[in-house]
Amino acid sequence: MKHDNSPSAWEVEDLKSSSDWCFEISKVDRKKLTVSIKSVFDKDRELFNYSPNEIDFGSSWKIIENAVREAHHGKGFSIVKGLPREELNHEEFRLLSWVIGLKTGVARPQGLDSQYISAVRDVGTDYRAANGRGYSSNAELDFHVDVADLTILTCYNKAKSGGQSMISSGVTAHNYLLKEYPDLAEIAYQFFYFSRQEEQAPDEKPFYSLPLFEETNGNLFCNWNRNRVQSAQNLKGVPKLSKLQQKTMDVLDEILIRPELMHTMYLEPGDMQIINNYRMFHSRTGYVDYENDLQKRCLYRLWLAPPDSIELPESWRDFYRSVEPAMVRGGIIGQSYNETCKEFDETHSKFLNMKIDSGSLI
Repeated sequence: MKHDNSPSAWEVEDLKSSSDWCFEISKVDRKKLTVSIKSVFDKDRELFNYSPNEIDFGSSWKIIENAVREAHHGKGFSIVKGLPREELNHEEFRLLSWVIGLKTGVARPQGLDSQYISAVRDVGTDYRAANGRGYSSNAELDFHVDVADLTILTCYNKAKSGGQSMISSGVTAHNYLLKEYPDLAEIAYQFFYFSRQEEQAPDEKPFYSLPLFEETNGNLFCNWNRNRVQSAQNLKGVPKLSKLQQKTMDVLDEILIRPELMHTMYLEPGDMQIINNYRMFHSRTGYVDYENDLQKRCLYRLWLAPPDSIELPESWRDFYRSVEPAMVRGGIIGQSYNETCKEFDETHSKFLNMKIDSGSLI
């Protein structure tokens, strides 16, 4: 265990004093993107059948590329403003989000239905249920990571009130824990059990185990999701949490919400947030939505395996299914993964010159 001084070990004051995590697309490129998306959009065409080279991003792609690099190898997250929201309908904006993902990495499935892009909106899900997922509820979420190297969130509509995005650096939280509670830091390096929320693939157990923090090849890896840890306590074969583990969880959550550590923002329509899931923990507040369906809060979410990924700890293999660098990995394979999904994974991995372990797919 050691203190991490990488760029992702930031505090809120660091973000206020520097704008290198903020990017914006120009009006000229926004117009070009609008024309390009509308020219190729076909409501009857499956997303898997679009090519990343069909859309003309103009000079905006360099901006998006730099934002991805900042999230992946810099501060651990970034924000891009100026996607053409007003000019596009829901489905066109969804396509734009998808193509950004195609150019960035290989999209990964995200749940029981093996969906490759999710609409983050309230459909009445009980977040605390055994099969609960936060993205389909309006509940306040625990700090957590997603099951992929990178998460991209694009905002189409924001809520009537609430829905504030919260990001805390897992790296900084680790440093605080190590300095203030060294005994609990040792506990955080031990294995905790997490529920798969009843979305496991046929070859997976209903839970997995990982440390909250782990070091490999000089890199610190962070993992946290209280909801899944608590849910796992109801599963057969999962040991009960010790008092020290419970205390570690409580202290970690207390650290994550400290004003000097927790960065908050409201995603506005046309914003894109990019998050590194092994360096950052993210969350959001609960929200109240509009009555009109066309106005309801809606974000589009992609989980991505990028071509320049680094090696993960071996303990993450059950979590990501592969740990080697530049590998198609991560996601929740779910129970609807089929030959069409497999063909997409294999074809797109070739396009990005990435490796794929067919044995890790179903």
